[in-house]
Amino acid sequence: MRIPGLQRLPISRPLARRLALGLAGLRAALGVTALAAPALAGKPWIGEDASRPGTRVFGRSMGGRDLALGLGALLAARHGAPVRGWVEAGALADVTDAGGTLLAYGTLPRRTRPLILAVTLGAVVTGAVLAPFVDDASR
Repeated sequence: MRIPGLQRLPISRPLARRLALGLAGLRAALGVTALAAPALAGKPWIGEDASRPGTRVFGRSMGGRDLALGLGALLAARHGAPVRGWVEAGALADVTDAGGTLLAYGTLPRRTRPLILAVTLGAVVTGAVLAPFVDDASR
């Protein structure tokens, strides 16, 4: 993912990497939470519907997605492999989350929908901005 005009980041490469890996850790933690307690993880986003049996199944599968993306980035970093693709894949997943949130915005819980939209859009921007800077330029 390339952002036109973004040629250098006003922070160091190691800091960009730590921030991206921090986001990956949060993503993995959210995934574990959604797998273990899908209604708890989904309630701020979709409200009481998060407790429905079918919705819990869907919440667990979304949790698996986030756990895989987050752990993928963390394990890649641990093994000295490129992290950028994992960060970009996470940002793409976040684009779909933000898009889905926007499409259903009027039906989502009034109190939490602005926060959920801000979190999803913030994750998109964070991933997109940091991705080009997370790996050593010599790769």
